[in-house]
Amino acid sequence: MTRLRTAKGRKVSSTRWLERQLNDPYVKKAKAEGYRSRAAYKLIELDERFGLLKGVKAVVDLGIAPGGWSQVVRRKSPAARIAGIDLLPTEPIDGVTILQMDFMGDDAPDRLREALGSDQADFVMSDMAANTVGHPQTDHLRTMALVEAGLEFAKEVLRPGGAYLAKVLAGGADNSLVAELKRHFTSVKHAKPPASRKDSSEWYVIAQGFKGRDEG
Repeated sequence: MTRLRTAKGRKVSSTRWLERQLNDPYVKKAKAEGYRSRAAYKLIELDERFGLLKGVKAVVDLGIAPGGWSQVVRRKSPAARIAGIDLLPTEPIDGVTILQMDFMGDDAPDRLREALGSDQADFVMSDMAANTVGHPQTDHLRTMALVEAGLEFAKEVLRPGGAYLAKVLAGGADNSLVAELKRHFTSVKHAKPPASRKDSSEWYVIAQGFKGRDEG
């Protein structure tokens, strides 16, 4: 195990984070396999379990930075069109159209459709999370607002049979959100992939089998 001496001017918490990064097998694997972040393996593991990327031709990546999820899609479905959005800058990815803007902005949905080159997507994936303030209820509400916004967009662009994947916090999606998902999708499940750190509060909600805009 690699241990760091606490450097002058570096907080103990920062040293612990660096140690964890240096000893994390997913960080090492990501570096070796050319993925930009360990988060890539969360999508890989969820795809292995739920078949999310099978046959996808058009994918939207909400909260794309630093780009690990879109890299996974490119490798698993090389012909798929991918459009991503994030407030943070994201290094270019071959074959991916990236918008640096706020997904909650009024013109974001239209810009994403334009970037995708289609009004329909097979898969909308969201690794968005609100900046935490350290107050669990507030953090939960802010993240849920992003999940709900992602769902509204997914309902507009998904083709029948499509899927929506979103990051939620411990406890999963609220009952009202689960009910809304079940109205529009044939299958709604929660999962915590092995690549999610055990001490992390993140879970994912996986909604598959979109029923189409005219139903529900």
